[in-house]
Amino acid sequence: MQNKHIEHPEDFILTGDLSVLDWFCEDDSYVSLKIDGAPAIVWGINPATNQFFVGTKSVFNKKLIKINETHDDIDQNHSGNVANILHHCFDYLPRINGIIQGDFIGFGGSDTFQPNTITYKFPETITQNIIIAPHTFYTAEHDLRDAIAQPLKFTITDTMYCKIVHPDAWILDDIDLHKSARFARQMSTLVEFATPKQLPLIKKVLNTYFKIGAEIDEDEIAYIAQCDVNLIRLWKLVRSIKQDMLYMCQNDSDMQCEINDEEVDHEGYVCTNQFGTYKLVDREVFSRQNFINDKVWAP
Repeated sequence: MQNKHIEHPEDFILTGDLSVLDWFCEDDSYVSLKIDGAPAIVWGINPATNQFFVGTKSVFNKKLIKINETHDDIDQNHSGNVANILHHCFDYLPRINGIIQGDFIGFGGSDTFQPNTITYKFPETITQNIIIAPHTFYTAEHDLRDAIAQPLKFTITDTMYCKIVHPDAWILDDIDLHKSARFARQMSTLVEFATPKQLPLIKKVLNTYFKIGAEIDEDEIAYIAQCDVNLIRLWKLVRSIKQDMLYMCQNDSDMQCEINDEEVDHEGYVCTNQFGTYKLVDREVFSRQNFINDKVWAP
């Protein structure tokens, strides 16, 4: 798959791409647990130089590329906390063939870490220097700008310097999603879908509702976003299918998750199959908290 932002499945339906309904019903899917770390770290072998590098997602930029093959590169390209994290990652990340992206969780020496919105509590103190949650593997023949992403399906082993967090995840078959998906496909015949020009406004209005914790009112949203009310009704139906699928996801993580000292589930999952890659997140809980915290990491 291309290296791009992973969408919520209910948002993808807004422009009329019904392949997401097939995605819900595909049995042969790969599921990974979504870890709320920050910043995103990319590391591995630069195909252009055959040298080890570390960086943020800016290594994939088309123009302002920030690939760090030395500590001097890090000091030139980054500053503050991000630079400090990258210096440690350069020293302590495992050297492997290929290119990996993961989320930074923290420095060792404790059992509790809050890299972003969620506070993670491990069952024991982490003794390694750094903790990272890898999730994506890239292939690139000549240049990182041409990198192709795929889910990380192999195991990266802990080292004495780096704690790897990569829990197994899977989907139960407790709920049959086919009936709901067929109903959504029927409903789609009554919908006037959004144009590319309309889409940003609709997403902005929906995200505003999550940010303030308001109940989704399809009539009001359709009026504000200037779109078909049936489109918002279909969006709500697809979101309910997403919630059913999220309920079916399980994992073997031993980390406890908290937000504001209250125990919560993990942020969600990422699911990939022949019909695409989407994230399964309870937006009423986690998207709202992310909007409230509004944490920004420099590239």
